[in-house]
Amino acid sequence: MYRFRSATRIILTIALLAATMLSARGEETGVSDDAILFGQAAALEGPSSALGQRMRQGIVAAFTEINAKGGVHGRKLQLLSRDDGYDPDRSVAQTLRLIEEDKVFALIGAVGTPTAIATIPISSARSVPFIGPFSGAEFLRDLELSNVVNIRASYGAEAEAWIKHLTEDRHFTRIGIFYQDDAFGRDGLTGVKRALAKRGLELAAEGTFERNTRAVASAWRMLKRAEPEAIVMVGTYGPCAEFIKLAHRSGFHPTFVNISFVGAVALARELGPEGEGVIVSQVVPFPWDRSLGLVADYQTAQKAFDPALTPDFVSLEGYLSGRLAAAALEKAGPNPTRAELLRVVNEIGRFDIGGSIVTVGPRMIDTPPKVFLTVIQKDGTFRAVDRL
Repeated sequence: MYRFRSATRIILTIALLAATMLSARGEETGVSDDAILFGQAAALEGPSSALGQRMRQGIVAAFTEINAKGGVHGRKLQLLSRDDGYDPDRSVAQTLRLIEEDKVFALIGAVGTPTAIATIPISSARSVPFIGPFSGAEFLRDLELSNVVNIRASYGAEAEAWIKHLTEDRHFTRIGIFYQDDAFGRDGLTGVKRALAKRGLELAAEGTFERNTRAVASAWRMLKRAEPEAIVMVGTYGPCAEFIKLAHRSGFHPTFVNISFVGAVALARELGPEGEGVIVSQVVPFPWDRSLGLVADYQTAQKAFDPALTPDFVSLEGYLSGRLAAAALEKAGPNPTRAELLRVVNEIGRFDIGGSIVTVGPRMIDTPPKVFLTVIQKDGTFRAVDRL
């Protein structure tokens, strides 16, 4: 009887160890013997499609570069992108599809604040990493959202940079704001009001527009009455370009300052010759500066992925997100799990990507990402500036 019980215990122990080893070896969602699957829900079609497409191109360029070198611990990185049209309801549906049907390991390169507000509860409840969202919304920087991996500066930091330069370099006091009437726009509005209040100033006027439209005439009438010296803009490239052109047709030429989310290259393309002098704040390095190792790597990877593509800020941000995901996976070891990836990100917090140090997680508090200003030139190219 004793021998029977001992044998049973041994069999049960072996079975338990086998099950534990199977679990540890990669029965993690989205991880197979030779690949790790990432998912992206973003605007790939419609009026803001350039943002999602460019983010995707940058991520895929990074993954293609990593895979050409053997992947991460022998696994190739793959990206599955689904179009959400920059609409919160569609983003919820596509995010659920990516997590529950497609079984992705992590989400990466999501585009937008209103979509993030709708989808973060889904990813957080399931502890799915949410890497490199293309949004500077303040709520994404809440340290309790331990599954969110930000790489960009907040909209509040961008607003501070705008107001600092407009008031100190140009000595402007009448500043208006044109913003998207949703969580994204209101986040920018809060940042601008806070930056102005620090300097004893208030907004001269406000004008709003609806997401995924170019209906800007009403906002223009509201702002024109105040005759602001500068108008800061929190929107996507389509409506912002429409607003600037409408102002110019009316013979009004204030200084226009745009948020990074606008999609700088797409904005310049929409504006054509009328873009000269328009300012755009940026949260990634200058994508034409090959003296930076990160930028040289990005340009080489992009050309290898698709020689027809040209550098721009959005795809560089996507590339940076892809490289960061790979670097964190490398440190997570040969049997990656979602929990281990997030532990690595939050505990290490500093990653060398092509010679540039990217700070993420709690370390961003002490070393916040940089914001710098660029100006559109007459030929549609960009020039980085220290002063306005």
